[in-house]
Amino acid sequence: MAIRIITDSAADYSAQEIKKRQITCIPMTVTFGDKEYLDGRDITKEEFFQLLTEGKDFPKTSQPSPSNFLSCFEEAKEAGDTVIAILISGALSGTLQNATLAKGMAEYENIFIIDSRIATLGMRILVDRAVKMRDAGRTAQEIVTEIENLKPRLRLFAGLDTLEYLAKGGRLSKTTAALGNLANLKPIITFTADGNVSLCGKQMGIRHACRQVAKLTMADEPDMDCPVYFLYAYDQKNCAAFVHTLQKCGLDIESPKVRGIGPIIGTHIGTGAFGIVYVAKETK
Repeated sequence: MAIRIITDSAADYSAQEIKKRQITCIPMTVTFGDKEYLDGRDITKEEFFQLLTEGKDFPKTSQPSPSNFLSCFEEAKEAGDTVIAILISGALSGTLQNATLAKGMAEYENIFIIDSRIATLGMRILVDRAVKMRDAGRTAQEIVTEIENLKPRLRLFAGLDTLEYLAKGGRLSKTTAALGNLANLKPIITFTADGNVSLCGKQMGIRHACRQVAKLTMADEPDMDCPVYFLYAYDQKNCAAFVHTLQKCGLDIESPKVRGIGPIIGTHIGTGAFGIVYVAKETK
């Protein structure tokens, strides 16, 4: 009996990374006007941001349907395999709910559905840990327990370069966004323990935003035995400045793992965003 690991496209894996890890990635849908794209299959990150910045339509994102999960679950049931699904925060998307519905439809108990309570590279840390344990021959229950214990230690801090896309997506008034952009205001966001996105600071200009995110990171003591990822949206310039700021603060980063985010989160934060994802040290 094998263990099948499933995630969704909000984890921002490339096709090559998915193949290498031998996992299944269920795509979300991105819609520009009347044209739909399966995230990671029909549209690349670069193509998405080009449409976002140059196109006339603002994108909409939608979660996979229960049937997308059901086909995977039924295939696993037929083979007698166990499924571990690590999915985008249930507070942000109906993906988790649809996977749970599909589990009920499959009528198969050997399916573990995990709410990552985070997105993008935070999901990657959890999925990669599950893959490593699977390949080491650990049981499904051991993997699920480890992932659940790791979740509370995950941190994501990000600085946004513009408020334009939060306004376009209806998460901020156009007036507030216009005033904020005029003042060169850079909001800083994080994930709360329940998987929601929360504002945890704001600074005038990228330089000060980099310093505040670095301060938040250093106060939390990243566990350097675990992966540390740096994220960017479309343009790496602000991310490079942030990495430099952290290095000046004394964080030992010789070869930074820098990864671009995709359409699911990119729709809401736009271009120029930067950030960090890591595992905090365990409290004694």
